[in-house]
Amino acid sequence: MAKPKKASPGTIAQNKKARFEYHIHEKFEAGVVLQGWEVKSIRAGRIQLTDTYVFFKQQEAFLLGANITPLHSASSHVTAESQRIRKLLLNRREIARLIGSVQQKGFTCVPMALYWKGPLVKCELALASGKKEHDKRATIKERDWQRDKQRIAKDYRR
Repeated sequence: MAKPKKASPGTIAQNKKARFEYHIHEKFEAGVVLQGWEVKSIRAGRIQLTDTYVFFKQQEAFLLGANITPLHSASSHVTAESQRIRKLLLNRREIARLIGSVQQKGFTCVPMALYWKGPLVKCELALASGKKEHDKRATIKERDWQRDKQRIAKDYRR
């Protein structure tokens, strides 16, 4: 059985589906506006980034579809909405660049990962374009070849 790749120590969650579905062109770092119960749930590892995307409204960026499951002990005094829209904190120039690429060049903005940077939660965003079906097959083929290559090298060393 293959060993899972270890993420960096500060990584909270990754969007592995995005790497398979899109060609990644450029990456950005954004802060995330969170409530107290959300931070506690994230520390407990109760977050999912699959099917998450970024949309822009009135020169602001928002994260939509991120599912943070509330802890019963941390969210007893508030009504916790697990999939609420969360604001992303970006520089004005970065937002303008992202909006321009999304509207004019046909890219999409996808969250790739959430990670800790000191006490803050940061979101890694990527400008991406969708892959065609044959590109996805090539990705699967390359992944299988890398796996077979590792097995061959392991057997050869014995």
